[in-house]
Amino acid sequence: MPKFFKVLQKYPQTFWISNTMELFERWAWYGMFMILALYLTGSVDTGALGFTQAQKGIMMGTVVALLYFLPVITGAIADKFGYKKVLITAYIVMALGYVLMGYLSSYYAVFLAFIFLAIGAALFKPVISACIAKTTTKETSSMGFGIFYMMVNLGAFIGPIFASKLRSSSWNLVFLMSATVILINLLLVLIFFKEPAREQNNTSLADSIKIVFKNILLALSDRKFLFFLIIIIGFWTMYNQLFYTLPVFIDQWMDTSIVYDTLYSIWPWFAEKVSNGQGAINPEMLTNIDAMYIVLFQVLISYAIMKLKPLHAMIGGFFVASIGIGLTFMFSNPMYLFVTILVFGLGEMASSPKISEYIGRIAPKDKVALYMGCSFLPMAGGNFFAGLLSGNVYQKMSDKVSLLQFDLKSKGIIVPELSDSFTQNDLFAKASEVLNMDNAGITEYLWNTYKPGNIWMVFTGIGIATVVVLFLYDKFVLSK
Repeated sequence: MPKFFKVLQKYPQTFWISNTMELFERWAWYGMFMILALYLTGSVDTGALGFTQAQKGIMMGTVVALLYFLPVITGAIADKFGYKKVLITAYIVMALGYVLMGYLSSYYAVFLAFIFLAIGAALFKPVISACIAKTTTKETSSMGFGIFYMMVNLGAFIGPIFASKLRSSSWNLVFLMSATVILINLLLVLIFFKEPAREQNNTSLADSIKIVFKNILLALSDRKFLFFLIIIIGFWTMYNQLFYTLPVFIDQWMDTSIVYDTLYSIWPWFAEKVSNGQGAINPEMLTNIDAMYIVLFQVLISYAIMKLKPLHAMIGGFFVASIGIGLTFMFSNPMYLFVTILVFGLGEMASSPKISEYIGRIAPKDKVALYMGCSFLPMAGGNFFAGLLSGNVYQKMSDKVSLLQFDLKSKGIIVPELSDSFTQNDLFAKASEVLNMDNAGITEYLWNTYKPGNIWMVFTGIGIATVVVLFLYDKFVLSK
């Protein structure tokens, strides 16, 4: 224990400030992002925007893919102009982006505001990782990045809890919360942040960016590495359904009052704290179980698989995560989520950290940073394809609103197109009247008739395909 505290004392102030800023940034991002799919597609008369699932998927997939690609460029900007200046710019852009997203309502206006926010987040992302790297040594880096990863997940866990409570009063409060948290970061960087030592970059920004792309092409000319990155897109496509699709699926098909009633019978105080005030639990509270599991079990899982080869750990982890994500969408009873998300989380915890470890191992010693920088590329691709799946595919197979419209039309019942004057809630009220069913009855009827849970086969199929291809990659490509 004394050695533990001695190591802690070796970290400079900038290390702790950087970790604190990471926690707040993740708080702001995940607080917004975990409810974003619900906000974009919810009924207009609840304060949500009423977009289609396809519109939601295109917006979320495209913008987040852009966010993960841009650090290739923004990292060069930070090296050129300095970390503190870039962080100040990033926080101003992000705070404004969050506010705009909460107050704009037309599709393209929200889309542009989200892109603006993503630019700010992309400015932040490479700088904060570089700050951790530059404020740790060979002796302290392992523990330092462990602390950093803990802060990431702690922020990702706290944000949705606050967002869930705030959005029960007003959706706009969620975006104001995120903007406020980012402004706290702005104060931290202005008052406490000290620029870590870095080499002066006398190259022009244009030349710096050219060098970055030249180096990326150099790394991707390694065909084994390129194949690996393409394969990993499959994992991120499946993984991101936790954010893109699951909250909507829970909201449309699961009666979360079952969870509330069960918790209330065991621990009434806790049930009231996590409820939405209406005898149920908001979807983002349930999807947030994944972050809770990571906080609780990541160190244990990492220790358990420590001796496994990274590629073997990934194959096993991807397989377990594929089963978990499939089970999550297979049932309409929300009580199963505690187990299915655990299964998914165990696979995620076993595989996700191993991706970076594997890239670090296969990279030539003089190109480790270059190869690690390329790890953002499959995350960008995975988010883009995840958006497409959560959009058009989900809308055709599982979207409750689309299935109800199709069902009414097949029965010859004419209803107006959705608009500000005829909302999703109006559609269900009309369906309740003509079908002589309450909302619970309509949900059960559509579930049994159209089997929306079958979308689990799509998500699990992508995961299993990734496992198979990764196995073949290990057996036939790496063996050569």
